Amino acid sequence: MTEQSNTPSIGLTGLAVMGRNLARNIAGHGHALAVHNRSPERTRALVEGFGDDVAAQGGRFVPSESLEDFVASIERPRTIIVMVKAGEGTDAVIDALVPLLDPDDIVVDAGNAHPDDTRRRQEALAAHDLHFVGMGVSGGEEGALHGPSIMVGGSEHAYAHLGPVVESIAAQVDGVPCAMHVGPDAAGHFVKMVHNGIEYADMQLIAEAYDLLRSVGGLSPAEIAEVFAGWNEGELESFLIEMTADVLAHTDAATGQPFVDVVLDAAEQKGTGRWTVQSALDLGVPVTGIAEATFARALSGHTEQREVAREVFGTDLREVEVDRDRFVDDVRAALFASKVVAYAQGFDQVQAGSREHDWDVDPGALATIWRGGCIIRAQFLDRIREAYDADPKLTSLLTAPYFADAVRTGEAAWRRVVATAAQAGVPAPAFASSLAFFDGLRRDRLPAALIQGLRDDFGAHTYRRVDRPGTFHTDWAGDRTEKEQ
Repeated sequence: MTEQSNTPSIGLTGLAVMGRNLARNIAGHGHALAVHNRSPERTRALVEGFGDDVAAQGGRFVPSESLEDFVASIERPRTIIVMVKAGEGTDAVIDALVPLLDPDDIVVDAGNAHPDDTRRRQEALAAHDLHFVGMGVSGGEEGALHGPSIMVGGSEHAYAHLGPVVESIAAQVDGVPCAMHVGPDAAGHFVKMVHNGIEYADMQLIAEAYDLLRSVGGLSPAEIAEVFAGWNEGELESFLIEMTADVLAHTDAATGQPFVDVVLDAAEQKGTGRWTVQSALDLGVPVTGIAEATFARALSGHTEQREVAREVFGTDLREVEVDRDRFVDDVRAALFASKVVAYAQGFDQVQAGSREHDWDVDPGALATIWRGGCIIRAQFLDRIREAYDADPKLTSLLTAPYFADAVRTGEAAWRRVVATAAQAGVPAPAFASSLAFFDGLRRDRLPAALIQGLRDDFGAHTYRRVDRPGTFHTDWAGDRTEKEQ
């Protein structure tokens, strides 16, 4: 290898756990990587701890203790990955980098950034003739190290330089890297945000399935772990189903109790679920499963309200008789149907965002890169890819033949599970909202007709008719004559 080719053309600043693991992954795939951290101790620890390992793979770390030396160590045009805390932390690093960079250099934000922030940063850097990339990285700490799913947004020029690196370090499924250029400007961070929203819905549905199997079906955590392990061998096979079996089978060493029973039941969140729901409201896309999952996490955190409600209303469940084996099968069917809704809603939002911002996102390709590395990787992502390959203009995943058949097959069980949950007093908001979404899509007439009448009555907002074109208003306070507007 020549000296020039061994000079890093890429650098990474920010060596907390995610940044450190991503750095090890890049260098471990034979790349020379400039590395930097605000605290030089972390840079030295990385090089001392893993330098020999990456050298054995043909790569190397080029450490710097100052930002100036770090930038100077990278071959032009430079590509610099920023892996620091989202928000003000990212802005601070970018502001410090810009004066040190040259035209055509590339700055890559690989954190969980709001798409609006990504668009703002891109515009700011473009004024300095710099390229800005919003790169979504999914897979957590292990994915960053062993192969994540990578969603790149930005210019074609930027991807020409960054693409070979990210495609080499991404997860591989059937020989295909789980990395792609999603589209321009904020497209990468947008689809990563929606990915996380689907993840919220997926986890909430799994949690509701667990709660129903335990509270209504009477299964122990260990027994439910076996159920999920079995489900993971069929159509529900996914990373999260596998992890669920693992967590439920775990016993707390300190108490001997099931691990799930010693964990505080107040789920935290970093904001991407809220961003997804807020974006969906702006786009007019009903992501009801994602919204209910986000609200369920919020409710779990309102511990004082929950305590008062328990004192006032009690905590007893209503007794409902179920056939245990049949109920397990019903919950499986309801979980699968509801997961289909969650993914369908997420892909609806991706396509709505793509249309709004002229990104031209390929949903089939997106399903392809989500098959490995990312948190929502699941067997049926192959089916999603096939559905969009067969019909690129597919209006909803629910109507694609495979998913339509799955929903039809599970519909009766889905209804039984939602009804049983309501009778027993077990909250199942994601199951119920997913079923309501399905019913709303398939109805021939929705009560929105009445809503339009009410809006016209109190606010003269007008309405349209089913029997002729045009927009109309009725004089509700007068003689109730109708006039075309």
